[in-house]
Amino acid sequence: MGQFEGKTAVVTGASSGIGLAVAERFAAEGAHVFVTGRRKEELEAAVEGIGSATAVPGDISDPADLDRLYDAVRDRGNGLDVLFANAGTASFATLEQITQEHFDHIFGVNVRGTLFTVQKALPLLNEGASVIVNSSVRADDGVEAFGTYAASKAALRSYTRTWANELKGRGIRVNAISPGTIDTPAVAGMVGEENAKAVKAEFAAKVPVGRMGSAEEVAAAVAFLASDQSSFVLGANLYVDGGENQL
Repeated sequence: MGQFEGKTAVVTGASSGIGLAVAERFAAEGAHVFVTGRRKEELEAAVEGIGSATAVPGDISDPADLDRLYDAVRDRGNGLDVLFANAGTASFATLEQITQEHFDHIFGVNVRGTLFTVQKALPLLNEGASVIVNSSVRADDGVEAFGTYAASKAALRSYTRTWANELKGRGIRVNAISPGTIDTPAVAGMVGEENAKAVKAEFAAKVPVGRMGSAEEVAAAVAFLASDQSSFVLGANLYVDGGENQL
């Protein structure tokens, strides 16, 4: 039996990358996983490989889509034991280039979307449930042209502390993870397929362990925070960055 046998989990942004790897890890260890993401075809294809999973396509920045997600969880009748609030978006813009549309989009998905992802889950969260919020090492540094994204992830780190304090009376643990440079399809999505190889090599050179991380390595950290193995961990931020922001 896996450590999540009989548990119910929700993973947002699960059609690829870190979200997909986490959903696969939860399912492999016994959980039934509700997955959501904006790209319906990719999400439904992902479910085939996850195993015990239900796809509910949607955008976390749309409250109606979140309601549909949690209606599906409620209809299953077992409540919710694990929530991995992972969905997010990123794009480059320097201070001079930032527009209202850029700011509203990044904060609308990463901050407002995550806030209501967690808030709307509250009636379903079982006692002893675990909530993991996906922040980023970028919240700690000043990478050029990534300021809005970094600020949105810093906001999530702050929210994590507050939510952990507010929900501890229900036995619900809230923690964050901060992935470093992880090799996912999002890299090519941001810099273009033609530039991805060179950009990845540049990223890897800056990581003390000498390579980019994998989505599966982040999934292992999320599984730890979601499990009873981290029962004394509350309001924490677990870096999964190969030492990038530590050394």
